[in-house]
Amino acid sequence: MSCQKARVALQQSGMTVEEEVDARKTVLQGDAAWQLVAGADRIVVATGKKIEEFVPAKAAKDAILAKITGRTGNLRAPALRRGGTFYIGYNDALYSLIAS
Repeated sequence: MSCQKARVALQQSGMTVEEEVDARKTVLQGDAAWQLVAGADRIVVATGKKIEEFVPAKAAKDAILAKITGRTGNLRAPALRRGGTFYIGYNDALYSLIAS
């Protein structure tokens, strides 16, 4: 459901998606998830109504992985890269931030 909400929010803001990967078919866990985000300038994570920001070069790998992966250890969806920033998870406030 959160991926559908994210898609709608992006369309309403006029943003286009260059590449979409189905997280059910392409599963990223542990080191694979870390490799995806490690080079980012920052990572912004939505958990419930809370938004947290990390800088991979300064934050602990384990702390970041704990936030960006779900109970199964898979990368949480939706995950969006815009420039040097990864946005992971969904809440309305986060997608308002992305659109601005």
